[in-house]
Amino acid sequence: MDPDQDYSFEAELWQSGAAKASWYFLTVPVEISQQIRFMASKTKGFGSIRVRACIGESRWNTSLFPDKASGCYFLPVKSEVRKAEAITAGSRVSVRLKIG
Repeated sequence: MDPDQDYSFEAELWQSGAAKASWYFLTVPVEISQQIRFMASKTKGFGSIRVRACIGESRWNTSLFPDKASGCYFLPVKSEVRKAEAITAGSRVSVRLKIG
């Protein structure tokens, strides 16, 4: 498996928290989360992994955060990306990720 590989998937945007203090995430599927965990050589605080994310024309650097209960990673989607891509909680989107 190539460490420079792009990972692609579709997921539904979900919201965590109260309206004003909400965070928005996409859940990385289990199989891809396992591949990323295996390929990522360095993690940051809380087991986070730096990635380059892409939704539509929007690209940004962020971190994936592990969820021990599901075994998946969560990808935070910032406000600028949600606005630029016209997505809201419940929207199903295509995502590309690259570790690093």
